Amino acid sequence: MKKILFPTDFSDAATNAFVHALEFAKVVKAELILLHTFEIPVYDSQFFPENYASIYSSIELAKFEMFKDEIPKLRAIATERKLDDIVIKHRLMDGDLIYNLKNAVEEDQVDFVIMGTSGVYDWTKFFTGSNTSSVISGVEVPVLCVPVDAKYKKVKTIGFTTRYREKDKKELKKILKIAKKTDAKVKSLYVKTSNSDVSDTTIKEWEKEFANENVEFLVLPSDDVKETITDFILYKDIDILTTITHKRSFFESLFDSSFSKKISKEVSIPVLIMHED
Repeated sequence: MKKILFPTDFSDAATNAFVHALEFAKVVKAELILLHTFEIPVYDSQFFPENYASIYSSIELAKFEMFKDEIPKLRAIATERKLDDIVIKHRLMDGDLIYNLKNAVEEDQVDFVIMGTSGVYDWTKFFTGSNTSSVISGVEVPVLCVPVDAKYKKVKTIGFTTRYREKDKKELKKILKIAKKTDAKVKSLYVKTSNSDVSDTTIKEWEKEFANENVEFLVLPSDDVKETITDFILYKDIDILTTITHKRSFFESLFDSSFSKKISKEVSIPVLIMHED
């Protein structure tokens, strides 16, 4: 059975993403591992010589009690959606989120990570901030990122951005396997800029190789990559956008600054980040 790691702080964003995690677990026949992390404040023991240990114990106990109180609420959501047969396990860890997340992925042999965010602006902070290298290179499994405004709906169309590289082909095959389980169509997008190095022959070879798969290849000539990707999401009714780690620059620019303000509501969809081998 596959395993999905679901880091949660029990916020609205996390609760919204939990629904996506449940539904995805049903599709790929996986169990869920709920991960909640907390950081214990650093105290100088010389100022608390007698109750130094008890301070830490009380904090840990408080976090445990909060964790214990929140779990039934999530299980109630599973029951309400008739998904209470999905196995749900728990991890409560103190320390840095990214460090604990990477450890949990390795120790539990996790196949996917699903996490929520409070908005599109968090995406750029998450992927372009100081944790970039540790998240992208450290968590070597696909990560499904779910904005708080992205309410769950049946996935009918999966968007896939490509540069027609051989390593892209491997990731496309993984997406097609997931798509078959939900009876979804995959729409592959290549934005062909004026300095493109992808030949028409390569594109035709891909179309021939995947001729029997439920995938549509779109090649759109444009030097305005982010506008083209946005139009692709909006006008092709994309429910989930899939990108590969080498293409995270596209992802960053798509949700960047003033441009994201213009389109944030319209493109509030889950994004699946595939790890490049």
